[in-house]
Parts: sequence; C-alpha cells; structure tokens
Amino acid sequence: MDRAGLDAAAVDAAAQLLRPVVRRTELEHSPRLSEMVGTSVLLKRENRQITRSYKVRGAYHLISGLSPSEQARGVVCASAGNHGQGLAWSCARLGVQGRVFVPTTTPRQKRRRILALGEGRVELIVQGSTYDEAGAAALADSAGTGAVFVPPFDDARVIAGQGTIAPEIWEQAEEAGPPLHTVLVPVGGGGLIAGLALWLKERRPQVRVVGVEPWGAASMTAALAAGGPVALAEVDTFVDGAAVGRVGEVPFPIVRDLVDEIVTVDPGAVCTEMLDLYQVEGIVAEPAGALASAAVRAMAGRFPAHAAVACLVSGGNNDVSRYGEILERSLIHQGLRHYFMVTFPQEPGALRHFLDDVLAEGEDIVMFDYVKKNNRDTGPALVGIELDDAAKLAGLLARMDHSPLQIEQVPPGSPLFSFIM
Repeated sequence: MDRAGLDAAAVDAAAQLLRPVVRRTELEHSPRLSEMVGTSVLLKRENRQITRSYKVRGAYHLISGLSPSEQARGVVCASAGNHGQGLAWSCARLGVQGRVFVPTTTPRQKRRRILALGEGRVELIVQGSTYDEAGAAALADSAGTGAVFVPPFDDARVIAGQGTIAPEIWEQAEEAGPPLHTVLVPVGGGGLIAGLALWLKERRPQVRVVGVEPWGAASMTAALAAGGPVALAEVDTFVDGAAVGRVGEVPFPIVRDLVDEIVTVDPGAVCTEMLDLYQVEGIVAEPAGALASAAVRAMAGRFPAHAAVACLVSGGNNDVSRYGEILERSLIHQGLRHYFMVTFPQEPGALRHFLDDVLAEGEDIVMFDYVKKNNRDTGPALVGIELDDAAKLAGLLARMDHSPLQIEQVPPGSPLFSFIM
C-alpha cells in the first residue's frame, strides 16, 4: 500500500515540531457519557486548541516546512472555517501572506475568526455553496498566482500534523486509568482519522479506531463501498466541519486498511449531544465536534465495562445564532416536536375544539401559522406541537384521527421544514 511516506515516525516527528507551538489539550472523563455507555468515556478537548480546532496542527506543520521561496509566494486554502483559522494563525506566526476561500455556508463566527487570527496577513474570499466549490476556486487561485495550496486533509504533511493527537490521547489515557479500547474520530475528508490510525495501529494496534460521519455527508462510507473516493450527489452542510463531498486520495487507502469501522450519525442526534455537552459539561462544541460523542451514545453496550473509550471533540467554533436550529433539530430527533397541517372550518369554535379535544396535558402549541385563503369555508394552518414525553405522540395522533378537522402530519423530510428551520 502506498501511504505517501506516512508512518508513525512521521507523526512523532510532527509532534516534536508542534510541541512548543500547539496545546496539549485535555483528555477529560465524562460521567454523563460513561453512565450512558457503561464504560469510561474520555473527551479529547481539541475545542480548546489554539483556534479552537485541531486543524491548526496540520496547517502549521505544512506551512512551517515550506522553503523560504515557497513561503514568499504565499499560501492559499479552502475551508469550511476551521482549516482557514489554522492557516490564518500559522500565517500570522510565520510571517506568510495567505488567502482563504470559504463557501457561503460557513458561519459568520468562523469568518470573523479567520480575519482576526490572520492579523492582517490573510484575505477572506467567500465563493461557492459547498466546500468542494470553494476548493476548486482555491486551486484555481493557486495555479494563477503561484501561491502554495494548503489542503485541509489531502496531503501527507497535513495528515502527519493532525495525527499528533494520537500519541497525546494514548499518554493521557494511560494516566487516566482503564486501558484504552476505542478511539472515535469525526470524519470529513479523512485526514484526521488517517493520521490517528497511522500512529495507533503501528504503536498501539490493540486500540480500535472508529470513524464517525454525518449521514448527509457520508463520503468515506461511499468511498469504501466504491473502492475509492467518489463524489456525493448531494451534501447536507449542517455539520459543516465534516460536510465534504469527496474524501482525499491520500487518506483513503490509510482509512481503508487501518480503520476498524465507519459509522454514521443523524444530525438530530448530533444536535442533542451538542446541547448535552453544553448544559452538562459546559463544553461548547460545533456540530462536527459533537459527532464522536453522539456516536458513542448510539454504540452503548458495545464496549467492555472495564476499559476506556476516547471521543475527539474536534472543534468548538459554533455560531451562537445557530442554537435555535440546533434545539429544533434535537427536539424533532427526540420525538418531542411535531408539525401538522390543520384545515379549520371558517366557523366559531373550530380552534377551541382543537385546543380542548385534540390537545392534552403536556402537549403545547409552539408554532401557529394561520393563512386564510380565498376559500370562505376553510383555512389551513401550520401547527407545531411540543410534547413533554415522546410516548404521548400515539395518543395525540389517535385524537386527531377522531377529530372532524382535517389534519395531516408533516414528515421531517418535507420541503416545509426548510421554512420551519
């Protein structure tokens, strides 16, 4: 297998270079997740890294290794946000000019941080609706200007830099107590998990490595099924840090040969975990940062009781304005919030009937969008109902069936949800 000269020694060399530069982030025990899973769960807090993401490890490792003439030409990258921040911080420290292309879906918070961390040395360019479109623009810029392209994952130097998390996890887990059994890693383009797998499978082969993808952007799962990287027809960009339409050519064979398992997680489960991380542990995680710990919840019962599982909290650059949508997605995922199209007859008492005879205790209206049309007899309304217990849905649906009102449940995949969230 061609691993582009990558091995555990390359990761160790990168770790030595980065040791005085990046933080050795904490590996913290999570009582909440440990109780859920039935084994010791540890959270590797890369959300507390410089730039609040692991991405700085790969970017700095690559840029610092460029020749003086290469650094003089400047660097350029595409990013969903975190890689751009890592590049910007590295440019400021190394005195290199840079340009960062981001898609329109990149949260405003990440855009502002890129400019702030670059300290005047980085230009931000918004182009394309996906990471792949921004990547094409960045490659074109590199070809036209001579600036060195810094990939977020598809480069041996980036993979080695990102892989430096692995020896830290192992050393810290040894100090924590129970033997390390599994490491769960979020997967976007594959660079991070490739770097960790390289080191762990050579130095500590008994440790399982599990990759976690959002179901709407499962590009590694698709690549493994196809025997090589393939482009997804559609990409759900909600988990923006892992919303990559095609995995990298360099990390793919490493993942194929060394990673034990790839699992996918519903974005609603990610949102629920983001909220729990914040409310219980006080951890601010972006969607991609909550992928691994969301997956460990779904894998309860699959780990030995007297062992440890490490989940990588890969980033904490979350825009606070997104929490409304995050809460909405979480409630829908848990079965606590539902939407219905209700056709009310244009007569007195119709709404009162709905409130008194259809709804019960613990069932509250959280949205009521009433639109009276030209029809004099009926008027439709989009009604959102929140339950205090998901098990109450069956009773609610039964009362709706017995109601004289015309009521149709809106499924989560309906186009109407684009107006709700």
